[in-house]
Amino acid sequence: MKPLATSSMYHSVGHSVFTYLEAMLTFEQQHIAAASEALKQCLNVCNRYRKKSTLTETIGKTFKKVNYDQYTDLEAHAELCSAEALLLKAMLTFIEDETLTSLIKGGMKIRNCFAMYKECNNILTHRQWESESSKLHFESGVRMGLGTFNLMISLLPARIIKLLEFIGFSGNKQSGMQDLITGSQSEGIRQVLCVMTLLGYNLIVCYVLSHKEGDLRFCDELLVKQLNQYPDGVWFLFFKGRLEFMKGNLDDALKCLRLNWRESLLFATYLVENSKWSRTIYTYQKASIMCMLKTEELHSSEIRTIATLMKEVPKYKQRIAGKSLPMEKFACKKTERFFAQQSFLYVPALELMFVWNLFKILGKHFHLADGVYRIVEENLNHYGERVNSKSNPAFGVYAADNKALLLLLKGACLRQMNSPLQATRCLEEVIALFKDIKEDHYLVPYAIVELALIYIDQGNKDQAILALEDAKKNYSGYSLESRLHFRIHTALMELKGKSYENIPSGAE
Repeated sequence: MKPLATSSMYHSVGHSVFTYLEAMLTFEQQHIAAASEALKQCLNVCNRYRKKSTLTETIGKTFKKVNYDQYTDLEAHAELCSAEALLLKAMLTFIEDETLTSLIKGGMKIRNCFAMYKECNNILTHRQWESESSKLHFESGVRMGLGTFNLMISLLPARIIKLLEFIGFSGNKQSGMQDLITGSQSEGIRQVLCVMTLLGYNLIVCYVLSHKEGDLRFCDELLVKQLNQYPDGVWFLFFKGRLEFMKGNLDDALKCLRLNWRESLLFATYLVENSKWSRTIYTYQKASIMCMLKTEELHSSEIRTIATLMKEVPKYKQRIAGKSLPMEKFACKKTERFFAQQSFLYVPALELMFVWNLFKILGKHFHLADGVYRIVEENLNHYGERVNSKSNPAFGVYAADNKALLLLLKGACLRQMNSPLQATRCLEEVIALFKDIKEDHYLVPYAIVELALIYIDQGNKDQAILALEDAKKNYSGYSLESRLHFRIHTALMELKGKSYENIPSGAE
Protein backbone atom coordinates (compact mmCIF):
# COMPACT_ATOMS: atom_id res chain seq x y z
CA MET A 1 0.00 0.00 0.00
CA LYS A 2 2.67 2.47 1.09
CA PRO A 3 4.51 3.22 -2.22
CA LEU A 4 1.31 4.51 -3.87
CA ALA A 5 -0.26 6.06 -0.75
CA THR A 6 0.57 9.61 -1.91
CA SER A 7 -1.11 9.25 -5.31
CA SER A 8 -3.73 6.46 -5.31
CA MET A 9 -6.88 6.98 -3.27
CA TYR A 10 -7.48 3.34 -2.35
CA HIS A 11 -3.81 2.65 -1.63
CA SER A 12 -3.87 5.69 0.65
CA VAL A 13 -6.97 4.45 2.49
CA GLY A 14 -5.47 0.96 2.85
CA HIS A 15 -2.18 2.31 4.18
CA SER A 16 -3.92 4.57 6.71
CA VAL A 17 -6.18 1.71 7.93
CA PHE A 18 -3.14 -0.44 8.75
CA THR A 19 -1.30 2.39 10.53
CA TYR A 20 -4.51 3.22 12.43
CA LEU A 21 -4.90 -0.41 13.56
CA GLU A 22 -1.29 -0.47 14.76
CA ALA A 23 -1.91 2.72 16.76
CA MET A 24 -5.10 1.38 18.37
CA LEU A 25 -3.55 -1.99 19.21
CA THR A 26 -0.32 -0.63 20.70
CA PHE A 27 -1.27 2.84 22.05
CA GLU A 28 2.38 3.82 21.42
CA GLN A 29 2.94 7.49 20.71
CA GLN A 30 5.04 6.99 17.56
CA HIS A 31 2.34 4.75 16.04
CA ILE A 32 -0.40 7.27 16.93
CA ALA A 33 1.64 10.03 15.26
CA ALA A 34 2.27 7.85 12.18
CA ALA A 35 -1.45 7.03 11.90
CA SER A 36 -2.39 10.69 12.24
CA GLU A 37 0.05 11.62 9.45
CA ALA A 38 -1.16 8.78 7.19
CA LEU A 39 -4.81 9.83 7.64
CA LYS A 40 -3.97 13.48 6.97
CA GLN A 41 -2.21 12.40 3.79
CA CYS A 42 -5.17 10.17 2.85
CA LEU A 43 -7.64 13.05 3.21
CA ASN A 44 -5.40 15.22 1.00
CA VAL A 45 -5.29 12.51 -1.70
CA CYS A 46 -9.10 12.03 -1.51
CA ASN A 47 -9.68 15.80 -1.76
CA ARG A 48 -7.84 15.84 -5.10
CA TYR A 49 -10.48 13.55 -6.55
CA ARG A 50 -13.58 14.92 -4.81
CA LYS A 51 -16.12 16.90 -6.85
CA LYS A 52 -15.35 20.61 -6.67
CA SER A 53 -18.47 22.68 -6.01
CA THR A 54 -18.77 26.34 -6.99
CA LEU A 55 -20.28 28.79 -4.50
CA THR A 56 -23.48 28.89 -6.60
CA GLU A 57 -23.77 25.07 -6.50
CA THR A 58 -23.17 25.02 -2.74
CA ILE A 59 -25.93 27.57 -2.12
CA GLY A 60 -28.18 25.78 -4.63
CA LYS A 61 -27.84 22.51 -2.66
CA THR A 62 -29.79 24.12 0.16
CA PHE A 63 -32.75 25.08 -2.01
CA LYS A 64 -33.05 22.47 -4.73
CA LYS A 65 -32.56 18.76 -5.34
CA VAL A 66 -28.97 17.78 -6.08
CA ASN A 67 -28.24 16.17 -9.45
CA TYR A 68 -26.06 13.24 -8.39
CA ASP A 69 -25.44 12.26 -12.01
CA GLN A 70 -22.99 15.15 -12.09
CA TYR A 71 -20.65 12.99 -9.95
CA THR A 72 -18.26 10.72 -11.84
CA ASP A 73 -17.61 7.24 -10.40
CA LEU A 74 -14.19 8.46 -9.22
CA GLU A 75 -15.68 11.50 -7.48
CA ALA A 76 -18.27 9.28 -5.77
CA HIS A 77 -15.56 6.96 -4.43
CA ALA A 78 -13.56 9.99 -3.28
CA GLU A 79 -16.53 11.02 -1.07
CA LEU A 80 -16.70 7.53 0.44
CA CYS A 81 -12.95 7.24 1.07
CA SER A 82 -12.99 10.72 2.67
CA ALA A 83 -15.79 9.64 5.01
CA GLU A 84 -13.79 6.55 6.04
CA ALA A 85 -10.57 8.48 6.62
CA LEU A 86 -12.45 11.18 8.56
CA LEU A 87 -14.05 8.56 10.82
CA LEU A 88 -10.65 7.01 11.63
CA LYS A 89 -9.16 10.48 12.19
CA ALA A 90 -12.00 11.30 14.60
CA MET A 91 -11.48 8.08 16.54
CA LEU A 92 -7.74 8.78 16.71
CA THR A 93 -8.40 12.29 18.05
CA PHE A 94 -9.72 10.77 21.27
CA ILE A 95 -6.35 9.20 22.07
CA GLU A 96 -4.03 11.81 20.53
CA ASP A 97 -4.33 14.14 23.51
CA GLU A 98 -6.42 14.50 26.65
CA THR A 99 -7.99 17.94 26.38
CA LEU A 100 -11.65 18.85 26.17
CA THR A 101 -10.82 20.57 22.87
CA SER A 102 -9.78 17.23 21.35
CA LEU A 103 -13.01 15.64 22.59
CA ILE A 104 -15.09 18.38 20.91
CA LYS A 105 -12.99 18.16 17.73
CA GLY A 106 -13.45 14.39 17.61
CA GLY A 107 -17.21 14.74 18.11
CA MET A 108 -17.51 17.31 15.31
CA LYS A 109 -15.46 15.14 12.94
CA ILE A 110 -17.73 12.17 13.64
CA ARG A 111 -20.80 14.33 12.99
CA ASN A 112 -19.33 15.52 9.65
CA CYS A 113 -18.44 11.94 8.81
CA PHE A 114 -22.01 10.76 9.50
CA ALA A 115 -23.33 13.52 7.19
CA MET A 116 -20.87 12.37 4.48
CA TYR A 117 -22.06 8.77 4.75
CA LYS A 118 -25.68 9.93 4.36
CA GLU A 119 -24.63 11.90 1.27
CA CYS A 120 -22.87 8.78 -0.08
CA ASN A 121 -26.14 6.87 0.42
CA ASN A 122 -27.87 9.50 -1.71
CA ILE A 123 -25.16 9.16 -4.40
CA LEU A 124 -25.62 5.37 -4.36
CA THR A 125 -29.38 5.50 -4.88
CA HIS A 126 -29.80 8.61 -7.07
CA ARG A 127 -27.25 8.33 -9.86
CA GLN A 128 -26.62 6.28 -12.98
CA TRP A 129 -23.41 4.31 -12.50
CA GLU A 130 -20.83 4.03 -15.28
CA SER A 131 -19.72 0.61 -14.01
CA GLU A 132 -21.54 -2.09 -12.04
CA SER A 133 -18.23 -3.15 -10.47
CA SER A 134 -17.64 0.42 -9.28
CA LYS A 135 -21.16 0.56 -7.82
CA LEU A 136 -20.67 -2.82 -6.09
CA HIS A 137 -17.53 -1.65 -4.23
CA PHE A 138 -19.10 1.72 -3.41
CA GLU A 139 -22.24 0.08 -2.02
CA SER A 140 -20.25 -2.22 0.28
CA GLY A 141 -18.59 0.89 1.78
CA VAL A 142 -21.90 2.72 2.28
CA ARG A 143 -23.44 -0.38 3.89
CA MET A 144 -20.44 -0.78 6.19
CA GLY A 145 -20.38 2.91 7.25
CA LEU A 146 -24.09 3.56 7.74
CA GLY A 147 -24.66 0.09 9.19
CA THR A 148 -21.97 0.53 11.84
CA PHE A 149 -23.19 4.04 12.74
CA ASN A 150 -26.82 2.97 13.07
CA LEU A 151 -25.99 -0.15 15.06
CA MET A 152 -23.64 1.51 17.53
CA ILE A 153 -25.77 4.62 18.12
CA SER A 154 -28.85 2.45 18.77
CA LEU A 155 -27.00 0.79 21.67
CA LEU A 156 -26.52 4.04 23.59
CA PRO A 157 -28.76 4.91 26.56
CA ALA A 158 -31.89 6.93 25.71
CA ARG A 159 -30.72 10.28 27.13
CA ILE A 160 -27.57 10.19 24.98
CA ILE A 161 -29.53 9.18 21.87
CA LYS A 162 -31.88 12.15 22.35
CA LEU A 163 -28.88 14.49 22.52
CA LEU A 164 -27.31 12.91 19.41
CA GLU A 165 -30.60 13.16 17.48
CA PHE A 166 -30.68 16.86 18.35
CA ILE A 167 -27.32 17.39 16.61
CA GLY A 168 -28.15 15.27 13.57
CA PHE A 169 -27.38 11.64 14.46
CA SER A 170 -29.84 8.77 14.30
CA GLY A 171 -29.67 5.18 15.44
CA ASN A 172 -31.71 2.47 13.78
CA LYS A 173 -30.62 -0.99 14.89
CA GLN A 174 -32.65 -3.07 12.40
CA SER A 175 -31.56 -0.93 9.48
CA GLY A 176 -27.93 -1.03 10.67
CA MET A 177 -27.94 -4.83 10.94
CA GLN A 178 -29.55 -5.20 7.53
CA ASP A 179 -26.98 -2.89 5.91
CA LEU A 180 -24.12 -4.87 7.43
CA ILE A 181 -25.63 -8.24 6.45
CA THR A 182 -26.17 -7.01 2.87
CA GLY A 183 -22.58 -5.73 2.80
CA SER A 184 -21.26 -9.04 4.17
CA GLN A 185 -23.02 -10.97 1.38
CA SER A 186 -21.70 -8.78 -1.43
CA GLU A 187 -18.42 -9.14 -3.31
CA GLY A 188 -17.48 -5.53 -2.65
CA ILE A 189 -14.03 -4.56 -1.39
CA ARG A 190 -15.39 -3.79 2.09
CA GLN A 191 -17.26 -7.07 2.46
CA VAL A 192 -14.66 -8.36 4.91
CA LEU A 193 -15.08 -5.23 7.10
CA CYS A 194 -18.86 -5.79 7.24
CA VAL A 195 -18.23 -9.39 8.32
CA MET A 196 -15.77 -8.30 11.02
CA THR A 197 -18.20 -5.67 12.33
CA LEU A 198 -20.99 -8.26 12.57
CA LEU A 199 -18.69 -10.73 14.34
CA GLY A 200 -17.43 -8.02 16.71
CA TYR A 201 -21.00 -6.99 17.55
CA ASN A 202 -22.32 -10.52 18.12
CA LEU A 203 -19.28 -11.96 19.90
CA ILE A 204 -18.00 -9.00 21.93
CA VAL A 205 -20.31 -5.96 22.07
CA CYS A 206 -23.44 -7.98 22.96
CA TYR A 207 -21.63 -9.62 25.88
CA VAL A 208 -20.12 -6.41 27.23
CA LEU A 209 -23.10 -4.07 26.81
CA SER A 210 -26.12 -6.30 27.36
CA HIS A 211 -27.41 -9.38 29.14
CA LYS A 212 -28.33 -10.95 25.80
CA GLU A 213 -26.25 -13.33 23.71
CA GLY A 214 -25.14 -12.63 20.18
CA ASP A 215 -26.42 -14.74 17.29
CA LEU A 216 -23.93 -17.59 17.60
CA ARG A 217 -25.39 -19.68 14.77
CA PHE A 218 -25.13 -16.72 12.38
CA CYS A 219 -21.49 -16.16 13.50
CA ASP A 220 -20.75 -19.84 12.90
CA GLU A 221 -22.06 -19.55 9.32
CA LEU A 222 -20.03 -16.38 8.69
CA LEU A 223 -16.84 -17.94 10.07
CA VAL A 224 -17.16 -21.16 8.07
CA LYS A 225 -17.16 -19.09 4.86
CA GLN A 226 -14.38 -16.71 5.93
CA LEU A 227 -12.04 -19.39 7.30
CA ASN A 228 -12.58 -21.41 4.14
CA GLN A 229 -11.36 -18.39 2.17
CA TYR A 230 -8.79 -17.15 4.70
CA PRO A 231 -7.70 -20.21 6.76
CA ASP A 232 -4.80 -18.31 8.35
CA GLY A 233 -6.62 -14.99 8.82
CA VAL A 234 -5.67 -13.90 12.34
CA TRP A 235 -8.88 -11.90 12.94
CA PHE A 236 -11.10 -14.79 11.89
CA LEU A 237 -9.13 -17.26 14.01
CA PHE A 238 -9.55 -14.86 16.95
CA PHE A 239 -13.32 -14.65 16.36
CA LYS A 240 -13.49 -18.45 16.01
CA GLY A 241 -11.84 -18.76 19.44
CA ARG A 242 -14.25 -16.18 20.83
CA LEU A 243 -17.22 -18.10 19.35
CA GLU A 244 -16.16 -21.38 20.96
CA PHE A 245 -15.63 -19.51 24.25
CA MET A 246 -19.18 -18.11 24.10
CA LYS A 247 -20.55 -21.59 23.38
CA GLY A 248 -18.79 -22.82 26.52
CA ASN A 249 -16.47 -25.09 24.51
CA LEU A 250 -13.48 -24.09 26.60
CA ASP A 251 -11.04 -26.68 25.30
CA ASP A 252 -11.65 -25.41 21.77
CA ALA A 253 -11.37 -21.80 22.97
CA LEU A 254 -7.99 -22.45 24.66
CA LYS A 255 -8.87 -23.36 28.23
CA CYS A 256 -10.14 -19.93 29.33
CA LEU A 257 -12.62 -20.57 32.15
CA ARG A 258 -11.31 -23.87 33.48
CA LEU A 259 -10.05 -22.25 36.69
CA ASN A 260 -6.51 -23.43 35.98
CA TRP A 261 -4.88 -20.42 37.62
CA ARG A 262 -1.28 -21.51 36.98
CA GLU A 263 -1.93 -21.84 33.25
CA SER A 264 -3.85 -18.56 33.02
CA LEU A 265 -0.96 -16.88 34.87
CA LEU A 266 1.32 -17.62 31.90
CA PHE A 267 -1.00 -15.74 29.52
CA ALA A 268 -1.55 -12.90 32.01
CA THR A 269 2.24 -12.49 32.32
CA TYR A 270 2.57 -12.40 28.54
CA LEU A 271 0.00 -9.58 28.34
CA VAL A 272 1.75 -7.55 31.06
CA GLU A 273 5.11 -7.88 29.37
CA ASN A 274 4.10 -7.44 25.74
CA SER A 275 0.95 -5.31 25.52
CA LYS A 276 0.82 -1.59 26.18
CA TRP A 277 -2.91 -1.25 25.59
CA SER A 278 -3.75 -1.07 29.31
CA ARG A 279 -0.84 -1.97 31.56
CA THR A 280 -3.00 -1.09 34.59
CA ILE A 281 -5.67 -3.69 33.76
CA TYR A 282 -3.20 -6.37 32.68
CA THR A 283 -1.06 -5.88 35.81
CA TYR A 284 -4.12 -6.07 38.08
CA GLN A 285 -5.38 -9.11 36.16
CA LYS A 286 -2.08 -10.94 36.75
CA ALA A 287 -2.09 -10.04 40.46
CA SER A 288 -5.75 -11.15 40.73
CA ILE A 289 -4.98 -14.55 39.22
CA MET A 290 -2.08 -15.02 41.64
CA CYS A 291 -4.43 -14.12 44.54
CA MET A 292 -6.65 -17.06 43.53
CA LEU A 293 -3.87 -19.53 44.39
CA LYS A 294 -3.90 -20.82 47.97
CA THR A 295 -1.16 -19.44 50.24
CA GLU A 296 0.41 -22.89 50.53
CA GLU A 297 0.66 -23.08 46.71
CA LEU A 298 2.68 -19.84 46.49
CA HIS A 299 6.43 -19.49 46.89
CA SER A 300 7.63 -16.66 49.15
CA SER A 301 8.94 -14.86 46.04
CA GLU A 302 5.47 -15.07 44.44
CA ILE A 303 3.86 -13.52 47.53
CA ARG A 304 6.31 -10.60 47.15
CA THR A 305 5.49 -10.44 43.41
CA ILE A 306 1.76 -9.99 44.16
CA ALA A 307 2.53 -6.99 46.40
CA THR A 308 4.88 -5.51 43.76
CA LEU A 309 2.25 -5.91 41.02
CA MET A 310 -0.45 -4.29 43.18
CA LYS A 311 1.86 -1.31 43.81
CA GLU A 312 2.53 -0.94 40.08
CA VAL A 313 -1.15 -0.97 39.00
CA PRO A 314 -1.79 2.80 39.54
CA LYS A 315 1.51 3.81 37.86
CA TYR A 316 0.23 2.93 34.38
CA LYS A 317 -3.20 4.59 34.69
CA GLN A 318 -4.12 6.42 31.46
CA ARG A 319 -6.31 9.36 30.57
CA ILE A 320 -8.10 9.27 27.22
CA ALA A 321 -9.97 12.35 26.01
CA GLY A 322 -9.28 13.85 29.44
CA LYS A 323 -10.93 10.98 31.33
CA SER A 324 -9.68 7.96 33.24
CA LEU A 325 -10.84 4.57 32.00
CA PRO A 326 -13.54 3.16 34.35
CA MET A 327 -11.97 -0.30 34.41
CA GLU A 328 -8.56 1.17 35.30
CA LYS A 329 -10.12 3.22 38.13
CA PHE A 330 -11.78 0.03 39.37
CA ALA A 331 -8.43 -1.81 39.36
CA CYS A 332 -6.69 1.04 41.24
CA LYS A 333 -9.41 1.04 43.93
CA LYS A 334 -8.98 -2.70 44.37
CA THR A 335 -5.23 -2.37 44.89
CA GLU A 336 -5.90 0.17 47.66
CA ARG A 337 -8.23 -2.37 49.26
CA PHE A 338 -5.58 -5.08 48.93
CA PHE A 339 -3.16 -3.13 51.11
CA ALA A 340 -5.89 -1.90 53.50
CA GLN A 341 -6.77 -5.56 54.14
CA GLN A 342 -3.19 -6.55 54.91
CA SER A 343 -2.36 -7.89 51.43
CA PHE A 344 -5.63 -9.74 50.89
CA LEU A 345 -8.58 -9.69 48.47
CA TYR A 346 -11.52 -12.05 48.14
CA VAL A 347 -11.72 -13.89 44.77
CA PRO A 348 -10.53 -10.91 42.65
CA ALA A 349 -10.28 -12.94 39.42
CA LEU A 350 -13.91 -14.13 39.80
CA GLU A 351 -14.96 -10.53 40.44
CA LEU A 352 -13.27 -9.51 37.17
CA MET A 353 -15.06 -12.34 35.33
CA PHE A 354 -18.36 -11.08 36.73
CA VAL A 355 -17.91 -7.40 35.83
CA TRP A 356 -16.70 -8.44 32.36
CA ASN A 357 -20.07 -10.20 31.99
CA LEU A 358 -18.53 -13.65 31.57
CA PHE A 359 -20.77 -15.46 34.06
CA LYS A 360 -23.36 -16.09 31.34
CA ILE A 361 -20.88 -18.53 29.80
CA LEU A 362 -21.00 -20.56 33.03
CA GLY A 363 -24.63 -21.37 32.25
CA LYS A 364 -23.62 -23.28 29.10
CA HIS A 365 -22.40 -26.27 31.11
CA PHE A 366 -23.32 -27.09 34.72
CA HIS A 367 -19.77 -28.12 35.66
CA LEU A 368 -18.42 -24.66 34.75
CA ALA A 369 -20.84 -22.86 37.07
CA ASP A 370 -20.36 -25.51 39.74
CA GLY A 371 -16.57 -24.99 39.73
CA VAL A 372 -16.95 -21.25 40.38
CA TYR A 373 -19.75 -21.86 42.91
CA ARG A 374 -17.49 -24.16 44.97
CA ILE A 375 -14.74 -21.53 45.13
CA VAL A 376 -17.23 -18.86 46.27
CA GLU A 377 -18.70 -21.19 48.92
CA GLU A 378 -15.23 -22.02 50.22
CA ASN A 379 -14.47 -18.30 50.53
CA LEU A 380 -17.79 -17.60 52.27
CA ASN A 381 -16.81 -20.23 54.86
CA HIS A 382 -13.39 -18.60 55.19
CA TYR A 383 -15.12 -15.22 55.58
CA GLY A 384 -17.28 -16.58 58.43
CA GLU A 385 -14.27 -18.03 60.26
CA ARG A 386 -12.33 -14.77 59.82
CA VAL A 387 -15.17 -12.60 61.13
CA ASN A 388 -15.62 -14.82 64.18
CA SER A 389 -11.91 -14.92 65.01
CA LYS A 390 -11.44 -11.18 64.29
CA SER A 391 -7.93 -12.13 63.12
CA ASN A 392 -7.53 -9.08 60.90
CA PRO A 393 -7.86 -5.66 62.62
CA ALA A 394 -8.74 -3.90 59.33
CA PHE A 395 -11.09 -6.63 58.22
CA GLY A 396 -14.18 -5.34 60.05
CA VAL A 397 -14.17 -2.04 58.13
CA TYR A 398 -14.84 -3.87 54.86
CA ALA A 399 -16.81 -6.79 56.28
CA ALA A 400 -20.03 -5.83 54.50
CA ASP A 401 -18.20 -5.15 51.19
CA ASN A 402 -16.56 -8.58 51.23
CA LYS A 403 -19.72 -10.42 52.24
CA ALA A 404 -21.77 -8.60 49.60
CA LEU A 405 -19.24 -9.47 46.88
CA LEU A 406 -19.25 -13.16 47.75
CA LEU A 407 -23.06 -13.27 47.97
CA LEU A 408 -23.42 -11.46 44.63
CA LEU A 409 -21.09 -13.97 42.95
CA LYS A 410 -22.92 -16.86 44.62
CA GLY A 411 -26.29 -15.49 43.48
CA ALA A 412 -25.01 -14.96 39.93
CA CYS A 413 -23.70 -18.56 39.87
CA LEU A 414 -26.99 -19.94 41.18
CA ARG A 415 -28.89 -18.04 38.48
CA GLN A 416 -26.73 -19.73 35.84
CA MET A 417 -27.32 -23.09 37.58
CA ASN A 418 -31.12 -22.61 37.30
CA SER A 419 -31.68 -22.21 41.05
CA PRO A 420 -33.69 -18.95 41.04
CA LEU A 421 -35.02 -19.16 44.63
CA GLN A 422 -31.58 -19.65 46.18
CA ALA A 423 -30.13 -16.99 43.86
CA THR A 424 -32.84 -14.50 44.87
CA ARG A 425 -32.10 -15.05 48.57
CA CYS A 426 -28.39 -14.27 48.03
CA LEU A 427 -29.10 -11.18 45.93
CA GLU A 428 -31.67 -9.80 48.38
CA GLU A 429 -29.09 -10.21 51.14
CA VAL A 430 -26.63 -8.11 49.08
CA ILE A 431 -29.24 -5.34 48.70
CA ALA A 432 -29.94 -5.42 52.45
CA LEU A 433 -26.23 -4.72 53.10
CA PHE A 434 -26.36 -1.40 51.18
CA LYS A 435 -26.04 0.90 54.23
CA ASP A 436 -23.14 -1.11 55.67
CA ILE A 437 -21.03 -1.20 52.50
CA LYS A 438 -18.08 1.17 52.80
CA GLU A 439 -16.67 1.33 49.25
CA ASP A 440 -18.02 -1.29 46.83
CA HIS A 441 -21.35 0.47 46.22
CA TYR A 442 -21.50 -1.01 42.72
CA LEU A 443 -22.46 -4.39 44.22
CA VAL A 444 -26.03 -3.34 45.04
CA PRO A 445 -27.19 -2.02 41.61
CA TYR A 446 -25.44 -4.97 39.96
CA ALA A 447 -27.34 -7.32 42.33
CA ILE A 448 -30.64 -5.59 41.47
CA VAL A 449 -29.98 -6.13 37.75
CA GLU A 450 -29.22 -9.83 38.44
CA LEU A 451 -32.60 -10.02 40.22
CA ALA A 452 -34.26 -8.38 37.21
CA LEU A 453 -32.72 -11.05 34.97
CA ILE A 454 -34.20 -13.76 37.21
CA TYR A 455 -37.62 -12.08 36.83
CA ILE A 456 -37.13 -12.04 33.04
CA ASP A 457 -36.24 -15.76 33.06
CA GLN A 458 -39.45 -16.41 35.05
CA GLY A 459 -41.57 -14.34 32.63
CA ASN A 460 -42.28 -11.69 35.30
CA LYS A 461 -41.94 -8.70 32.98
CA ASP A 462 -43.46 -5.99 35.22
CA GLN A 463 -41.29 -6.86 38.21
CA ALA A 464 -38.20 -6.96 35.95
CA ILE A 465 -38.96 -3.44 34.65
CA LEU A 466 -39.43 -2.12 38.21
CA ALA A 467 -36.08 -3.62 39.29
CA LEU A 468 -34.24 -2.23 36.26
CA GLU A 469 -35.76 1.24 36.73
CA ASP A 470 -34.78 1.08 40.41
CA ALA A 471 -31.13 0.29 39.54
CA LYS A 472 -31.11 3.02 36.89
CA LYS A 473 -32.69 5.87 38.88
CA ASN A 474 -31.83 5.30 42.53
CA TYR A 475 -28.10 4.53 42.38
CA SER A 476 -25.27 6.65 41.02
CA GLY A 477 -21.59 7.46 41.47
CA TYR A 478 -20.48 3.82 41.77
CA SER A 479 -17.70 1.94 39.93
CA LEU A 480 -18.44 0.78 36.37
CA GLU A 481 -21.77 2.66 36.36
CA SER A 482 -21.90 3.35 32.60
CA ARG A 483 -21.19 -0.33 31.86
CA LEU A 484 -24.28 -1.34 33.87
CA HIS A 485 -26.39 1.44 32.33
CA PHE A 486 -25.77 0.03 28.85
CA ARG A 487 -27.05 -3.36 30.01
CA ILE A 488 -30.07 -1.80 31.75
CA HIS A 489 -30.86 0.18 28.59
CA THR A 490 -30.85 -2.87 26.30
CA ALA A 491 -32.95 -4.90 28.77
CA LEU A 492 -35.56 -2.12 29.15
CA MET A 493 -35.72 -1.59 25.37
CA GLU A 494 -36.50 -5.26 24.96
CA LEU A 495 -39.05 -5.46 27.80
CA LYS A 496 -40.90 -2.27 26.89
CA GLY A 497 -40.77 -2.96 23.17
CA LYS A 498 -39.32 0.49 22.57
CA SER A 499 -36.56 1.23 20.10
CA TYR A 500 -35.46 3.85 17.67
CA GLU A 501 -36.63 1.92 14.61
CA ASN A 502 -38.84 4.82 13.50
CA ILE A 503 -35.83 6.87 12.40
CA PRO A 504 -35.18 5.99 8.75
CA SER A 505 -31.62 5.05 7.82
CA GLY A 506 -29.76 7.86 6.09
CA ALA A 507 -32.62 10.28 6.85
CA GLU A 508 -31.93 13.91 6.19
